[in-house]
Amino acid sequence: MSENPSLPNHVSRRDFFKGLGAAAAATAAQRADAVAEEFDKLNAEKVIGPGAVPIALSINGEKKSFQLEPRVTLLDALRNHSPLTGAKEVCDRGSCGACTVLVDGTPVYACMMLAVEAQGREITTVEGIARDGKLSRLQQEFVACDGLQCGYCTPGFVLSLSALLAKNPKPDEAAVRKACSGNLCRCGSYPRVYQAALKAAGVETSSRCEVLHHV
Repeated sequence: MSENPSLPNHVSRRDFFKGLGAAAAATAAQRADAVAEEFDKLNAEKVIGPGAVPIALSINGEKKSFQLEPRVTLLDALRNHSPLTGAKEVCDRGSCGACTVLVDGTPVYACMMLAVEAQGREITTVEGIARDGKLSRLQQEFVACDGLQCGYCTPGFVLSLSALLAKNPKPDEAAVRKACSGNLCRCGSYPRVYQAALKAAGVETSSRCEVLHHV
């Protein structure tokens, strides 16, 4: 390879590129070391599973202890490892809303959340909505307006709408419809579900269920 006359006499073009390559290699090595250190930090964290591990959940204001594999969903923990069967398993893929529970007051599909992820958070199921054996106002209106037919989806609707009313005590119908958008009713009870929510909020409407009651 010929020498480059533009470089100092004592530095050949070959030496220049060799030095440039060495500098690049050193930089890459430093970056690789930094990445390796981050992986070491992650690997140093405690690995749990695959067998059953102790899990503590706060459900409806009570502390519950479980021995569950980390892969167990919150829905499975509720239905199969506790007596709380209000949340229903239907699609098992987060599209129907039948398994809806509240986590820190927010509606969550229990089939899409691991039980281990729910530790340290407050879980509310439909069983926790009633107080001292008395149905909530929303639950009472579901009954009064016949807002359920087979009733399988009803717990999910009740929890989604309970979360809405907690944040917006006087919603309009559009807000009620939006709150229900993640829940499916295969019986088609939507109009009565909306009426029940609006009546529970004390919002004046022309109620179809009132007409039915006077027939």
